[in-house]
Amino acid sequence: MSNLFDTLKERLLGNAKRIVFPEGSDQRILEATSQLAVEGLVQPVLVGKPSEIEQKAASLKIKLDQVEILDPEEYPEFEAMVEQFVERRKGKATEEQARQMLLDENYFGTMLVYMGKADGLVSGAAHSTADTVRPALQIIKTKPGIKKTSGVFVMVREQEKFVFADCAINISPDSQDLAEIALASAETAELFDIDPRVAMLSFSTKGSAKSDETDKVAEAVKIAKEMKPELTLDGEFQFDAAFVPSVAEKKAPNADIKGDANVFVFPSLEAGNIGYKIAQRLGNFDAVGPILQGLNQPVNDLSRGCDADDVYKLAIITAAQAL
Repeated sequence: MSNLFDTLKERLLGNAKRIVFPEGSDQRILEATSQLAVEGLVQPVLVGKPSEIEQKAASLKIKLDQVEILDPEEYPEFEAMVEQFVERRKGKATEEQARQMLLDENYFGTMLVYMGKADGLVSGAAHSTADTVRPALQIIKTKPGIKKTSGVFVMVREQEKFVFADCAINISPDSQDLAEIALASAETAELFDIDPRVAMLSFSTKGSAKSDETDKVAEAVKIAKEMKPELTLDGEFQFDAAFVPSVAEKKAPNADIKGDANVFVFPSLEAGNIGYKIAQRLGNFDAVGPILQGLNQPVNDLSRGCDADDVYKLAIITAAQAL
């Protein structure tokens, strides 16, 4: 696990990104941002009332010397932010509604990223995934060619690294969604120095079973190959055919993936969620994430059960996505 973060830290040294943390008075956020600032890996921006945040930090003996604090109610460029928000929402919010919405720390933080005042955002220690992701989808939006954001885990065990997607966002992706998830996951893999070899998973290998579910994945393979022909990607595969060379030789001898996949795209959220947790609990893999992908600028969602170390790591990943 340390190797994974050492690589990202090396890239950030001397190139620290401004990452905004909307939950500025949360103890876990304070501990992590203080450490990040001291190490020079991230320039943290906390959202909240300075007096409250400073008082909380002092009571916990946490130093915030190099941490910026912004209060939406006192922000000097608030009116410019309101104007840009109204323009971005294209008639879906009046000025009055915008003023109210931008007092919400997640909307305020997301607008800082959109306006270029920060490079990325980390939230979710005290908010739901919806509270974190909704402002990102409304303001930052998805990259060209990507309709939906998705969530991946990087699964790490000693020197082994794999990407599992989508394990966090899309309940029942269609063929187009799966193709987009595959391409976005390959990009995420490269961020972690994984040369992506993408397997689209199913309960069938190359037509060994026939159903709407298997057809969906086979169609996703076609779409993804058309979208990015240079990417090593194939399917549909059962997991063993994607991962075990001897099984691949028997079940899919002519496939582009020879049992050497390192990016696995699951056909549904239930499969992805179950899959990563089996690897985590039975295989003793560390699950790093969920990492949101497909957005124009990085926004990431913490679990409400996270600790300060989780905040620290996700901030480093978010900053690396912004490079």
